[in-house]
Amino acid sequence: MTAAEDHIDRLPAPALARPTSQAERVADLLRTFVIDGELAPGVRLSEEKLSRKYEVSRNTLREAFRLLSHERLLVHHMHRGVFVSRPTSDDVRDLFNARRSLELPAVRGAAQAPADLVRAVGTAVDEGERARAREDWWRMGSANMRFHEALAALARSARVNEFMRQVLAETRLVFHVMAAPREFHDPYLKWNRRIHLALADGNADTAATELGAYLDTSEEQLVTAFTEMEAGSRSPNPQA
Repeated sequence: MTAAEDHIDRLPAPALARPTSQAERVADLLRTFVIDGELAPGVRLSEEKLSRKYEVSRNTLREAFRLLSHERLLVHHMHRGVFVSRPTSDDVRDLFNARRSLELPAVRGAAQAPADLVRAVGTAVDEGERARAREDWWRMGSANMRFHEALAALARSARVNEFMRQVLAETRLVFHVMAAPREFHDPYLKWNRRIHLALADGNADTAATELGAYLDTSEEQLVTAFTEMEAGSRSPNPQA
């Protein structure tokens, strides 16, 4: 058994629910695994094992793969199979531009959002703080994804929610470049709490200002990590 096959065996098996077609449901399931950090960049997805694990046909699985390829989450290599995408530093910059266009207007308009949507932002922060107390750094990263998903949901748009999930799935792939998830996520968890408190107090402009600085800082940190990684991969030393 290969390492990639073993990785697929460890994936959870929740009931397929939500979107309309079977292929869309499988795509949503795999997208969730990416958001939760269960599928890392470069992992090969075995049609045989996934179709057996989730009891769907290979045709359905291939359609799900096509949907996720359009979202840049998967890539097909001829004669090799389907793999989870590997983002680049250019992808990081593009993703953060997309996130600004989705999250910042949603937060600025939070004064009109129902109270339960603001509470959902706080719930995601609570989840992250519990994960930190358990020293569960990957779950802390997943809670961070839920936090940003909840921020976008303040826009009260199904289309924004859908696009945000796609963007966050790509963002989670980007996070895999950080070798020390605790050191990376911990400062942002405190920032998340400040943003939530500003929203809960009705200070949407303050929350948006905090979020803008947050996204700028995170982008530069990730671009630096990717630039260093990409420079290392171009090293003339074959063992580098």
